[in-house]
Amino acid sequence: MDHELVDIGANLADASFDKDRHDVLQRAVDAGVGTLIVTGSNDDSNHAALELAQQNKGVLYSTAGVHPHHASTYNENSDSIVRYCIAREQCVAVGECGLDYFRNLSPREAQLEALKAQLDIAVESGLPVFLHQRDAHDDFVDVLETVLPKLSRAVAHCFTGESESLREFVAMGLYIGITGWICDERRGTHLKDIVSSVPDDRLMLETDAPYLLPRTIRPKPKSRRNEPAYLPEVLKTVAEARGQSQQQVAAMTTANARRFFGIN
Repeated sequence: MDHELVDIGANLADASFDKDRHDVLQRAVDAGVGTLIVTGSNDDSNHAALELAQQNKGVLYSTAGVHPHHASTYNENSDSIVRYCIAREQCVAVGECGLDYFRNLSPREAQLEALKAQLDIAVESGLPVFLHQRDAHDDFVDVLETVLPKLSRAVAHCFTGESESLREFVAMGLYIGITGWICDERRGTHLKDIVSSVPDDRLMLETDAPYLLPRTIRPKPKSRRNEPAYLPEVLKTVAEARGQSQQQVAAMTTANARRFFGIN
C-alpha cells in the first residue's frame, strides 16, 4: 500500500489480545496500518491504553474516557484518571464517551451525567472527543449542540446510523468514523449507500477491534476476533462505495486522522 493507514479506534487493551499483542501490532504494521489509536473506555483500560501507547511511541496513541456502558461507575476517581491520562503526550483524545440506549447497561441519567462531565474535560483541555452513540440520537444531539462551539473537534466513532443522522452529524461539524460494519451484508448495506455523503476532509477509518470483524474478508479468518491488520478491508469497501480509489481514501483518511488527533 502506498499510503499508511491510521486505525482511529482499536481496543488493544482488551484481554483478547493479552496472549499475542506484539504479533497483532506487527501484523497491523505489515498490513500498512502504521498508526493506531488505542481506545480507553473505563478506569482500567484508560491506564492500560496509555501504558501501551507509551511503550510503542510513534505507532500507538491512546484515548481516555468512560464508555456509556460504564457510566454508572463514573466518579471523582474516574474523572481524575481521565485528566491524568490526557495530560500525557501519548494520550490524544477524551473518550470513548457518549450515550447507548440500545443496551442501557447504565441508567440513562448516569450516561448523560458522565457524557457532560467528559465534554467539560474536553473543553478545558482543548483535546478532541471520541464519541459513541447508539439509539440515543436526540439526547446525544441536544447535549452536544450546547458544547460544540467550545470543543476543538469531535468524531462520531463507529457510525452505523441512517442518512438523516449522518446529514445532521456532518452539518454539526463532526468527523465520521467508519468500521467493518459497512462490510456486513446483513446490517451494513445502508452505510454503503450513504458513506459518499461524508465530506473528504471528515472521513476516518477504524476497526473497533476486537469487535466488528469485516464479513467480506476472504479467506475467512479462523478466529472471530477482529484486529487492526484488517483495516484495509474497511478501506476497500469504503472506497468502492464512494467511487474513489483506495489510494485516495487512504491518503485522505490518514491526513484527517493526523489532523484530528494532532499527531505527526
